[in-house]
Amino acid sequence: MKIRLLGFDKREQSSVLIILSVLSIVIAANMRIAVRKARDVQRKADIRAISDALTKYYNEFGFFPLGGDDGSIVACKGELDEDGIPEFRSCKWGWEGLRDIFDESYAPYIKVLPPDPQHGKGARYKYISNGKRFQIYASLENTEEPEYDSSIMERNISCGDRVCNFGLAFGDTPLDKSIEEYENEVRQKEIKELIKKGLYVE
Repeated sequence: MKIRLLGFDKREQSSVLIILSVLSIVIAANMRIAVRKARDVQRKADIRAISDALTKYYNEFGFFPLGGDDGSIVACKGELDEDGIPEFRSCKWGWEGLRDIFDESYAPYIKVLPPDPQHGKGARYKYISNGKRFQIYASLENTEEPEYDSSIMERNISCGDRVCNFGLAFGDTPLDKSIEEYENEVRQKEIKELIKKGLYVE
């Protein structure tokens, strides 16, 4: 005598269990992909928001905040120097914003510098600036994203414990070379033009 559970015999129960198992695996995989894509969407939005804030800052003061050795934005008020002038320090991602350098209570640029969605797992945004130009980078998880840039990846820039592969920069500043390298190239082109015109003397 066959025992039927919920109207199914043993063979039918096995088939249903296999189907449910496959569906669970597919749903879990799709959920992981969706969550990963959502994190990348957030990264791109964060980098654009920071870039916009830096441009507003530049329009106000005529320079960009310098970049810290750790990829931070050096724009938050630190200790006072011997003349009573505040020195800048690195702003803390997720805690501090890009504020007015004369009035710290006023933050028209960005209230809080957003951290990478996986900041707690070692992922970081990377900011590089010499005051005249900036580059800001992130590491996207999905290599199929249209903004994923393998030329940035080749620079092997550290975005925390990952390699940066997406970024934005000021004006014509490229993302696939350092600011110093680019400025040297621009200067060499200017010198060549001056030499052609007979206006450059070494």
